[in-house]
Amino acid sequence: MVGLGTIINVGAIILGLLLGRSVKVRYQDILMMAVGICVMMLGIGGTMEEMLSIQEGAIVSGGSMMMIITMALGALTGEWMDIEGKMEKFGTWLKEKTGSGGDNSFVDAFVTTSLTVCIGAMAVVGFIKDGIYGDYGILAAKAILDLIIVFVMTVSMGKGCVFSAIPVGIFQGIVTLLARRLYPIYPW
Repeated sequence: MVGLGTIINVGAIILGLLLGRSVKVRYQDILMMAVGICVMMLGIGGTMEEMLSIQEGAIVSGGSMMMIITMALGALTGEWMDIEGKMEKFGTWLKEKTGSGGDNSFVDAFVTTSLTVCIGAMAVVGFIKDGIYGDYGILAAKAILDLIIVFVMTVSMGKGCVFSAIPVGIFQGIVTLLARRLYPIYPW
């Protein structure tokens, strides 16, 4: 089912809030280190898989210029669109609507967690694969990582973290549907 990865990912973020209410700091630290290592290894593995190939018995690399260009364009586009500023405004609105006026860290928790779980190669590649092929494997792995990240961040930053499920659902959902629509035009 196309879009199942997004549903799994949003559900994992919400579950992260429920599980993350009473975790000791030492467990938070070790979980974040473990997740960091996993993300690093998955990133390196995915990059190497796409950038390296064996041709005539030799390892050949490619795509490094594309990676540099897309990273630079992505960073500039994000700044130009003022994504962080818009997330802060949405976080302030959420804070008011949820009756969290006394929670001074609500907006920071929301923005930090949202940007942490929305940005990254696993997210982009995951929802494109989900949209085109219905393959939610990458998003399922990302969901487990996000569950742990939100679990730990909720303990240290507060309930604003759980609302990161909203931008994840919107962003991943839109890109998944867009990938599904673009597939007949450009069959990746």
